[in-house]
Amino acid sequence: MKSINRYSLSLIAALLACGASSAQAANHREAPLTALDTKADITDWFAFVSYDDPSKVTMILNVDPLLEPSNGPNYFPFDPEILYEMKVDNDFDADEDLTLQFRFKTESRLPGVFTGFVGIGDGLNTPFNSPAPLPAGTPLVPAAITALDGPGSEGLGLRQSYTVTLIKGKGKNRQVLELNGGQKLYVVPSNVGPRTMPDYPALAKQGIYDLAGGIKVFAGTVDDPFYIDLGAAFDTLNFRSGASGVGVAGVLSDAQSADDARNFAPDDVAGFNVNAIAIELPIAMLTQDGKLHGANEALAVIGTYATTSRPRTKAYAEKPGGRPKLANAYTQIQRMGNPLVNELLIGTGDKDKFSMSEPKQDGDYAAYVVDPLIARVLNAATAGVLPVPVPPRVNPDQPAFDLGPLVFYAAPICPACTSEQRGPIADLLRLNTGIGPTTTAARKRMGFLAGDSAGFPNGRRVSDDVLDITAQAAVGVLRAGFGAFPNNRVGDGVNANDRNYQESFPYVAFANSGRQSRHVDPGEAGCADSLTSAAANCPE
Repeated sequence: MKSINRYSLSLIAALLACGASSAQAANHREAPLTALDTKADITDWFAFVSYDDPSKVTMILNVDPLLEPSNGPNYFPFDPEILYEMKVDNDFDADEDLTLQFRFKTESRLPGVFTGFVGIGDGLNTPFNSPAPLPAGTPLVPAAITALDGPGSEGLGLRQSYTVTLIKGKGKNRQVLELNGGQKLYVVPSNVGPRTMPDYPALAKQGIYDLAGGIKVFAGTVDDPFYIDLGAAFDTLNFRSGASGVGVAGVLSDAQSADDARNFAPDDVAGFNVNAIAIELPIAMLTQDGKLHGANEALAVIGTYATTSRPRTKAYAEKPGGRPKLANAYTQIQRMGNPLVNELLIGTGDKDKFSMSEPKQDGDYAAYVVDPLIARVLNAATAGVLPVPVPPRVNPDQPAFDLGPLVFYAAPICPACTSEQRGPIADLLRLNTGIGPTTTAARKRMGFLAGDSAGFPNGRRVSDDVLDITAQAAVGVLRAGFGAFPNNRVGDGVNANDRNYQESFPYVAFANSGRQSRHVDPGEAGCADSLTSAAANCPE
């Protein structure tokens, strides 16, 4: 198990000074490998205390980026060859103690139909002048899709089901989580449009399943909950001009930074969908001793991350339509703990290795956190207007040192963690389960930075503005002397999602309609139907 120490910090800083790496990435396609394997690409990972039940935690794994809602005829199934996993460390060693595995199966129920989903009203028959060999009155199109199973589901030509397996320890204790009676769990399909799926919200709600033990689960295509000015971020951090008065793009005024501020920059993922797997579990299932703990107890804190893996080998069938032969062993393709780490911190040359490694090995990538290149770029691009701290930015001897809470079990997320509980440097999304949810009215998009202790980096809620939080953390707002203006006003000008989130499980908005799909373009203010002032920009 590797970790950094004070004797290695000067060497790391020297390597960075010599230009050991550069940071380049593409959002939602964080690494070269996942840019080519988008089905295995984790777009976002969330873990937070459930809003309506502080005795439970919700975890959401989103995959398969930038799904155009209208892109039929097959739309966006989960890949049955991929093993999707959620992992929890509850003893501070950055190694998983609990794993949730999700596997998917696809059935082709209408093999002669040209599209995966079809339906009209109560069904459609051939008209009076139907050409032979189909006489008039022959059933042609099934009824509109109103159910995931049984009557109303006949038009689900491509239907997926899935299994959930809970593993404790190193795989010896395995439990399949299922409905009473063992009924199948079905995936909510993409929102094709109002003719085929006339009441999509009602259809999507059928995909919320209550399992034994107080567990809820959902899997399906949903609105991408992330929001960001992608074009600006990856044009070498060329953020839009703010109104702060310092004359530097990306430094916002107080009004532009407010929680109820209207987006003035385009949300480049607006209108796109992703595939989501969400699960809500009792906190007592996740903690080391199976108990609830207060916020000032170390055992209240867990570390979480998600992975996607593929079979190590795949032999295609010789005959068309034959099934490929897959290995039983898997290779990890992608992982995610904290948002934007692989995307904005890890250098391109290490991105694939980082994606395929485990958090307990993150000492190998410590240099990217000790002296983040993104901070130096922001400092240089603003001609010094944005000052940044002198590295090192993390120190195992001082775990609360600037960026330390992102990579160690440390205050303020774990105020009670001892030196023995700090763990190795590791990219884990740490969550203090003893900190209850913030009410809707009091919730802050800037999370911990705005005094909302239930938000990122204490876990991550779907509404947390992780781009602005990460950018401000990069320029040092967590370091004494760097928490004031202009560092605390860095942002991309996108403050809210284009769709309202839900206030109960699964929290994300259901999928955007294929027929009614719409995106925000550069030069157009990003819409946010959660903000009254921007509602005109968000037609249904």
